Amino acid sequence: MGQKQPQSLPVLRQRLDKWLFFARLQKSRSIAQKAVESGDVRVNDTRITQPSHALKAGDILVVSLDRRDVTVRVLLPGVRRGPYEEARLLYEDLTPAVVPGEKPNSFEQATRERGSGRPTKKERREVDRLRPGWQED
Repeated sequence: MGQKQPQSLPVLRQRLDKWLFFARLQKSRSIAQKAVESGDVRVNDTRITQPSHALKAGDILVVSLDRRDVTVRVLLPGVRRGPYEEARLLYEDLTPAVVPGEKPNSFEQATRERGSGRPTKKERREVDRLRPGWQED
């Protein structure tokens, strides 16, 4: 009789849009599909525009979200969209930490810290009350 060949483990693959949804990187599967189709997702440094692209463990994804880019390594395919703790097990976050003194991105440039920049009307009135000789008419 012949010897039994050892079977290798099957490579588990999953659709890109489904995985983004299960990993909670996108709010819905249709939003994930649109993000992939618009070129906001890169897999292993290749821009992917097919939501049906098959992901496998070890793939590196760069996802452009509204305010930042997220870099993750796929660890497991998803089974369902569960709570955050469950979704967090599907990937390893490789996003670089923000270095103090680094140039801010566009969103950070558009927002300002409270009290900095041009004063609001309320803040201007408060400053005017402190000036000597200021009188209300």
